[in-house]
Amino acid sequence: MNFFDLFKNKNNNFFSQSGQDQFAYNLSGLGGFYLEIGAHHPIINSNTFKLEKECNWKGISIEFDKSFIPDWEKLPERKNKVIWDDAFSVDYYSLKKQIGAPKRINYLSCDIEPPENTFNILKKIIDAGLVFDFISFEHDKYNEGNKYDDLSYDFLSTNDYKVAIKDVYSRNKKNKVYETWYVHKEISFEEISYKTWKEKFYRSNNFVL
Repeated sequence: MNFFDLFKNKNNNFFSQSGQDQFAYNLSGLGGFYLEIGAHHPIINSNTFKLEKECNWKGISIEFDKSFIPDWEKLPERKNKVIWDDAFSVDYYSLKKQIGAPKRINYLSCDIEPPENTFNILKKIIDAGLVFDFISFEHDKYNEGNKYDDLSYDFLSTNDYKVAIKDVYSRNKKNKVYETWYVHKEISFEEISYKTWKEKFYRSNNFVL
């Protein structure tokens, strides 16, 4: 039995690393729409698996590493489109029109390597005119220091976004701070610590409808 099958058979609920799917669902409910930059595996550490499978979200994922294609093909319940290409080669303004995305997309998951690329693709997407309720931005602060956390804050705060949760860490690894979560300024949400949010909504690392 390979790790993929073991993961499925154990019904392990560790889909997103830190509850990104839970935050997106709590914010936007059922039937939302996501744009996922850096899809990786269809289940393991996926920010969108639960949203698609249990919350009836539509969306599109972009992934450069084609070695993940067989894993996606094993999972027929993942029906939303995946573009197997370099995220920087995508025309996001045209893509939004082609896929019929809402005026304000509910969730942008932004995670490609290294953080410099994640920041540059974030800028490309926002500069293309796409707008989101929620953005999870991976800056890998635990490894890179404050550089990309600060750059993303400066950029997003001048583009109508505000911090929802800072210093997001991976599951129970409190020293592995790797993301900041942003919401659009029009959304009523007061910044809270990740620890406080997690204790209230994601205590056991389990997604809850």
